[in-house]
Amino acid sequence: VQLVESGGGLVQPGGSLRLSCVASGNIGSTNAMGWYRQAPGKERELVAALTNSGSTYYADSVKVRFTISRDYAKDTLYLQMNSLRPEDTAMYYCVAMRYRGSSVDPDYWGQGTQVTVSL
Repeated sequence: VQLVESGGGLVQPGGSLRLSCVASGNIGSTNAMGWYRQAPGKERELVAALTNSGSTYYADSVKVRFTISRDYAKDTLYLQMNSLRPEDTAMYYCVAMRYRGSSVDPDYWGQGTQVTVSL
């Protein structure tokens, strides 16, 4: 299984970015894909998830501002990030996971893409 992210970069506060993640290989044991992020000195956190049945999860800090979506024909996961804030600065990781609402088991990780929000 390979997950390859792209779309990170430097953006000013209030700006937008769209992250992409192309998946290849057999991720049949998983039932969801999502995005984690980790900022320097902070714990890794689940930002958004999308189950195979279409249910979504968003961390409170990104609700309304971020949207997760998936193009099954292209095997690609997206994260549209609007109204970006300096506190969104982090390495963002694409993840294939087993998601049960009350628990999350990430199985496969991408290499990460850096998002920096700064003037």
